[in-house]
Amino acid sequence: MLKQIFEGVYLVELEGMGEQLATKNLVPGHRVYGERIVKADGFELRIWDPYRSKLAAAIKKGLDELPIKRAKKVLYLGAAAGTTVSHVSDIVEKEGVVYAVEFSARALRELIASCENRSNVIPILADARFPSSYRRYVDAVDVVYVDVAQPDQAKITVDNARFYLKKDGWVLLAIKARSVDVAADPQKVYAQQRAILEKEGLKVVKEIELSPFEKDHELIVAKY
Repeated sequence: MLKQIFEGVYLVELEGMGEQLATKNLVPGHRVYGERIVKADGFELRIWDPYRSKLAAAIKKGLDELPIKRAKKVLYLGAAAGTTVSHVSDIVEKEGVVYAVEFSARALRELIASCENRSNVIPILADARFPSSYRRYVDAVDVVYVDVAQPDQAKITVDNARFYLKKDGWVLLAIKARSVDVAADPQKVYAQQRAILEKEGLKVVKEIELSPFEKDHELIVAKY
């Protein structure tokens, strides 16, 4: 059984596993990180593991609006080896673009290898703290998705939103509490990071704590 829950995102029933998140594979026959591939209703789906993707975890925990959709442009900060990037690539389809910024050269090499067949992914080796450094590669975007292990995560988010986000665009910030302050109560960290976003004009519309999929993590959804 297949059920669409967002544009490009599905729940598929697997024997012995129950309902699993999945995205329609943009490149049929190709895996990105060893994920399971299944076929349903005449097309191919890639199973999306919430223990390996904070965005998938947020969907499982009750995200009720996903601004990442077909033909949208997404600036993805902290792309790593491309696990979540690949599913975002599936969702925006060939008409969309994912600008995948990663600071680690090693991780970027893995990203390039894993997404080499995905023409809508543009890997960029850069430091997200300096958004002007990649302006030659990035157009105005509909969504800024941030997953960076930095103490100034909210500031990085705001700086990039100011630089690239369209009016009425969306921000998704995956806060890693221990990266901000290893000793602080995660709830206080979330409140602190939220306050920074709001002070700079972002309207927070949803906060989702990601346990048990990710410990001491929260996803904030905000509008610019």
